[in-house]
Amino acid sequence: MMEETNTHAQMAAGSGFRIGIERKTFESPPTLALEGLEFSVEPGEFVAIVGPSGAGKTTLLNIVAGLDRDFEGEVAGDASGDGAGDRRIGYVFQTPRLMPWLTALENVRLVLPQEGTDGVEAARKILDEVGLQGFEDAYPGRLSGGMQRRVALARAFGVNPALLLMDEPFASLDEPLAWRLRGRLHALWRRRRSTVLFVTHDLKEALSLADRVLFLSSRPGRVVWEQPVGLPHPRGRDDPGVERLRADLITQHPELLAGRVGEVPGAGSISC
Repeated sequence: MMEETNTHAQMAAGSGFRIGIERKTFESPPTLALEGLEFSVEPGEFVAIVGPSGAGKTTLLNIVAGLDRDFEGEVAGDASGDGAGDRRIGYVFQTPRLMPWLTALENVRLVLPQEGTDGVEAARKILDEVGLQGFEDAYPGRLSGGMQRRVALARAFGVNPALLLMDEPFASLDEPLAWRLRGRLHALWRRRRSTVLFVTHDLKEALSLADRVLFLSSRPGRVVWEQPVGLPHPRGRDDPGVERLRADLITQHPELLAGRVGEVPGAGSISC
């Protein structure tokens, strides 16, 4: 087993963080998942991570969350934070992961710090924010896939996270539903200003939501391109600025989504 030689400092509420992963390996089978991966995130920033399958995107989120400490490197909060050691992290997985024996309200209530009536009212409020009025007492098995994902989103925001980690939360949904949920996510983020790290395979999704997009190489994952978006929020499904930026990226770097960067001869720099 690799000797654990990492520092995972406490992140303050509302603070950004920086990450430097020298190496992350797995034993069985022997795999070098991440190497030389470095970036920072500003307080309240929405950063999307795009990369090919197997690039280590989920591994990266688990490291940032503190779920995986067996790596060489450091994850540290901004030293200008409030120093309170706040580690409130929301994590939205690829599947909702709701407790099937609990109602929607109880699934959200489970993570809230408030007790008694205050906790119930806080859970109702966040469910209202994601459009689930009237479904508070429904069990997950009675909810559609989109509704289950909204409960998962409410649960993640319910802790008022300093940092929200999202691992392809809208994958496998039909496009109209996925765009409605992206709108819910954006509205919640604008109101609460959590720092967000959002993993996706969908470049249009990344450019529509994020302030900045980081592109990873194939395994071992590292950042090969950083793209500021620089477009005003909110950005709709058919935002022309998003489409222009997406087209420019693919034209200049045709293999970017495969984790490789190489400029097409004669192509200029990409601007927003």
